[in-house]
Amino acid sequence: MRAALEAATGLEFGAGPVPLGAGGGVALCQRWEGTAGPVFVKVAPLALEAALEAEADGLRELAAAQAVRVPAVLGSGVAGDRAFLALEWIDFGAARAGTEARLGELLARLHRATAARFGWHRANTLGATPQHNAWSADWADFFARQRLGFQLELAERSGHGGRWLERGRELCERLPAYFAGHAPQPSLLHGDLWGGNWAADASGAPVIFDPATYFGDREADLAMTQLFGGFGRDFYAAYEAAWPLDRGANARRDLYNLYHVLNHLNLFGGGYRAQAERMIERLLAGVR
Repeated sequence: MRAALEAATGLEFGAGPVPLGAGGGVALCQRWEGTAGPVFVKVAPLALEAALEAEADGLRELAAAQAVRVPAVLGSGVAGDRAFLALEWIDFGAARAGTEARLGELLARLHRATAARFGWHRANTLGATPQHNAWSADWADFFARQRLGFQLELAERSGHGGRWLERGRELCERLPAYFAGHAPQPSLLHGDLWGGNWAADASGAPVIFDPATYFGDREADLAMTQLFGGFGRDFYAAYEAAWPLDRGANARRDLYNLYHVLNHLNLFGGGYRAQAERMIERLLAGVR
């Protein structure tokens, strides 16, 4: 691993790694001490090489927008039966007064980076789940097929049968009703923006990481920030000041968060099925 890391990064490393635990749902995290300072390394089974490469591409895409700070990609590769991704080591500190507001402002700047269509140039992962990103000019169709529809298929394969699946597919068919009068532009998204995927660096500046990058409706990023918490009023006020959300954003919040709840059902089971069922029924009631 040391030799492969040195070849991929052009750096020299001394002692072996210090384990840091799991990260991003697909890898173990390590700290490697190099002659130029510490390096953050994700290590995963060889079968997950493409997932780490997609993460690297996502971080590069986010960095190119010159908005919110992300860890710089130092290199990636394979060592024996393991794949790895080497990233800039960032010392995190406590958020300061103004950190969350700055995150909201910079996220709005990130969302100003656009593409001609929805999707991305490659598939990636949402946690440990594959995420398809085939380009589409139709956002409602993209979200129905490649987001909700795919998660419903995974749920059925995993044995989560029942009428609720048919109700979920009915929602996919009726999805265009939620976009009447709303024509989002394809914004560059983090894609998995919950409270555990951002922090403040030692200077108090916000940093985002572990992305599931693609171009989509910016409301999808904002919706997820409200699913599990971790973002305060200053964040939302600063985002709205920089780029106000369209009318109807609150009505679409459950729609976008259903994708993540279904993903959690497929990853963890448990009470997420009941939560998904309730969300689907509320959403169907909203288009009657």
